[in-house]
Order: sequence, then C-alpha cells, then structure tokens
Amino acid sequence: MEEKVREIEMEVLSPASDRGDEFARLLAYILDDLFPIPGTKYRVGLDPIIGLIPGLGDTSTAAFSSLILVHGLRAGVPRVMLVRMAINILINSLLGSLPGVGDLFSAWFKSNQRNYRLLRRHSAGARASTTGDWVFLIVLLVIVLAVVVTIAFAIGYMVYQMASILFGWS
Repeated sequence: MEEKVREIEMEVLSPASDRGDEFARLLAYILDDLFPIPGTKYRVGLDPIIGLIPGLGDTSTAAFSSLILVHGLRAGVPRVMLVRMAINILINSLLGSLPGVGDLFSAWFKSNQRNYRLLRRHSAGARASTTGDWVFLIVLLVIVLAVVVTIAFAIGYMVYQMASILFGWS
C-alpha cells in the first residue's frame, strides 16, 4: 500500500512585495520621522540632518530615497506615479541643498513619506493612474519648461549685455 505524502508549504519570510513594502516603510520612517522634537508632535528624520553636510548630504539621501522609487518600479507602480515619486525626490534634493533653509524645507516636505503613501495607495488596489495624476504631471512639466526657457533667455540677455559693454556695442 502506497502512503500518500502531502507537502506542507511553510512561509518563513513574507512574499517579496510585502518585504519590499516593509522596507520602503522603514526607510521612509528613518529618513523622515525617526526623531521626535521634544515638546511637539513633530518628528524629523535623517534626511534633513544628513543634508547639513554640504554637497554629500542631499546627494546621499536622494540615493537612499531612490530605493523607494526602485521598489515602486519592481512592484508595478504606474509610470505616472513613478514620475511623481521621482519629482518628490528631485524637489527635496534641489530645495534641500539650499543652506539652512533647505534643511528646514526637507524636514517639512518629507518626500519619502509622500512617496511611501503613493506606493501604498497603489498597492492597496487603487487605480492605476487618474486624470489628476496626469494633470499634475502636465502642469509640473509646463512649469519646469517655462522656468528653463526663462532662465535661457535671461542668460542670453546677460551675455548680450556683457558683450555690448565689453565691445562697446550700442
């Protein structure tokens, strides 16, 4: 008589996506909310603290922040959400690089918590991308384009003015 053997599947670790979500939550917590400010309900993380190191601080925290973005990509987050997450990191890095004020902005903006909420909203079965997501992206791209064009014209005008002073053009 043949004895039937049943395999018992045990899961020692949670599925990869759950581990990734937990890692993203932990990373966002460490970077944005690790330390409570005594006497307040407000918390700050390592992001604004490390950001105090000129040059290296904001670059290194942006690299750590990108790990949440990578998890979003692996978890199948829609491209428009990934762009929003990347823009959050970019805004935090650019404005966070301003001495003093940038670190206060970084402590307030909390890009990693924002990105984690976007990630959770997607993994909770929310919609892929909405009209609001696309409107946000288009408005942001128009603003960035307008700023770039304005800066290009301003630089061109300054170069023209300097050349006219140096060469005596009227």
